[in-house]
Amino acid sequence: MEGKTLTQQEKDINDWLPITKSRNAKWWYSAFHNVTAVVGAGVLGFPYAMSELGWGPGITILFLSWICTFYTAWQMIELHEAAPGKRFDRYHELGQHAFGEKLGLWVVVPQQLMVQVGVNIVYMITGGKSLKKLHDTLCDDCKPIRTTYFIMMFASVHYILSHLPSLNSVTAISLAAAVMSLSYSTIAWVASVHNGVQPNVQYGNRSSTTAGNVFGFFSDLGDVAFGYAGHSVILEIQATIPSTPEKPSKGPMWKGMIVAYIIVALCYFPVSVLGYWAFGNSVDDNILISLQKPRWLIATANIFVVIHVIGSYQIYAVAVFDTVESFLVKKMKFKPTWFLRFISRNVYVSLTMFLGITFPFFGGLLGFLGGFVFAPTTYFLPCIIWLMIRKPKRFSLSWYANWFCIVFGVMLMILAPIGALRQIILQAKDYKFYS
Repeated sequence: MEGKTLTQQEKDINDWLPITKSRNAKWWYSAFHNVTAVVGAGVLGFPYAMSELGWGPGITILFLSWICTFYTAWQMIELHEAAPGKRFDRYHELGQHAFGEKLGLWVVVPQQLMVQVGVNIVYMITGGKSLKKLHDTLCDDCKPIRTTYFIMMFASVHYILSHLPSLNSVTAISLAAAVMSLSYSTIAWVASVHNGVQPNVQYGNRSSTTAGNVFGFFSDLGDVAFGYAGHSVILEIQATIPSTPEKPSKGPMWKGMIVAYIIVALCYFPVSVLGYWAFGNSVDDNILISLQKPRWLIATANIFVVIHVIGSYQIYAVAVFDTVESFLVKKMKFKPTWFLRFISRNVYVSLTMFLGITFPFFGGLLGFLGGFVFAPTTYFLPCIIWLMIRKPKRFSLSWYANWFCIVFGVMLMILAPIGALRQIILQAKDYKFYS
């Protein structure tokens, strides 16, 4: 009898937690959740990354990252139901299946949380900066307002939206965000083409020193890795899709992922190549700042960025809420009530807002986080888990593909934070807190 009540209790908790609460998602939910999760505002930094990497290496790394992360996404979708009769609804559950109960948690949870919280902090900053840019574009004679206040305005939206009960209830916001990401990416490259190649454009080394060029190259590897951060929520998105032995969830999920990755390519490649082509080395770390005119178009693009970042923030935040609420209810034995949810979610939004206001080094943060935590969760952890669970034959195509992604990912993880840390230190020299 005890066993029965426990499973009933576990079932009740699962019905309460935001990831497993509702499992009626369609394949197109997966498409736009994934677009919203993957296409970050990081795409706006890609032309800058190209300017540090140069034409050849820049295009190669973009393309390799797209192929590599598409492959690891497929692996994660396949492994969602790797054990018969069980669904790995969360990244750490798959990790525990591969590495064991204790070790699996320690391998996955810290990295996954750093990705999700890191994205949320960066999006707080992006949302605030885009609102500021919008204000400055539309109002020439106004008194300048601190970025801090714009970040607070952006956060105020999340104090409301964060109380949506489940991942499926974020669907409409996610759809709007996916449409916006395609729209502002298109504005960025169309406006670059419209502006044409700038006078005295240069495509050589960006920095005058060798050290500057080398560290810049390393840091921008991280910017590219940041652009593919969606893997930390793939299993969570798949968990919302119904699954039966005849119709496993991987079918619709994979269909959605293919659509998502086509849209990712349509956003990333034109922006990176055409933005760099137009502005060369003088491009800003956010392409929309380089595009000064036409004013109405830049204002529109910034509105789109804000809407998109609201959706992206929510996708990652729901996954964090799920982890925090699981911990509070299962480990700390709190009762699953609306009050617990109200307190924990508001505290989280306040925390990301506070960190965003305190450390608004947008470019450096992207590279540092991109290398340090995004590379493992996106590029090589899925491959290690695949090798452990599926055990492909040595020297087979699958074996080589996995090892290639592992080596590529480890290189990103080591090199990117080195460059980014130097960038953060340089930016921090002139920085005044809460200015």
